[in-house]
Amino acid sequence: MHFQHSPDIWAEHPDLVAGVVFAAGITADACAGPAVARYTAIAEARLATGPEGEFPEIRAWRRTFAQMGLKPTQYRCAAESLLRRYRKERFLPRIHPLVDLCNAISLAFAIPVAVFDVARISGRLEVRHAVGDESYLTFSGETEHPDPGEVIFADAAGHAHARRWTNRQSGHSAVRDTTTAVLIVAEAMHGTAPAEVPKLTAAVADELGEVWSAVSATATLSRSAPRFSPPALGIHMDGSRGRRRDRRDGRSSRARLPRPYR
Repeated sequence: MHFQHSPDIWAEHPDLVAGVVFAAGITADACAGPAVARYTAIAEARLATGPEGEFPEIRAWRRTFAQMGLKPTQYRCAAESLLRRYRKERFLPRIHPLVDLCNAISLAFAIPVAVFDVARISGRLEVRHAVGDESYLTFSGETEHPDPGEVIFADAAGHAHARRWTNRQSGHSAVRDTTTAVLIVAEAMHGTAPAEVPKLTAAVADELGEVWSAVSATATLSRSAPRFSPPALGIHMDGSRGRRRDRRDGRSSRARLPRPYR
């Protein structure tokens, strides 16, 4: 399995910065509550200074949606939808500890974060324009077909794992109780994204190590280095899992033991 954006996407959106995290060892019985609370508090403090529509991260995605011919107030990136819901309700429903964690990190950074169950992806996963014959499974179990030209996350079997780019994920590859390995994708368009997206992926990897003792690898993608192939994630001789953080942005890789489970 590998992940990439098509050349057309990079050409049309030169400001795109994409970060990815691949992780194994995920379980549904972990306690992510303290981490969720920390990141939610960051979002709470930021929302106290003004609505999410004024955040540069959200404004950049609104411009991108308008460029794609979508009404930004009708179709919102996932981060804006989360922030908007949290601002109104001061609460997000609990779904799965990993989804809850990534939602909280998305809130804190105001950057959309998608989480895919790797076992549900056929071959590659590519952000590209739809042909129109791909199948998208809603969370209610209905099948839709993206419009031709719509930006989607598509695999080799023609499954659309997200529609309208960062607007809506599919139920097909959603994290569930049986999920053990995941691909996490964060994408941003604003001016400071080159600095903030790597911080986001590092935060995700750190929390995966804290909460799950999960083995993970991270990368920052660009037009010149658009592809991520998950490395083989090792097991130590004593049976414990190491955490390998492979950086594909020119910086050296490093491996270290995970911190104790909390």
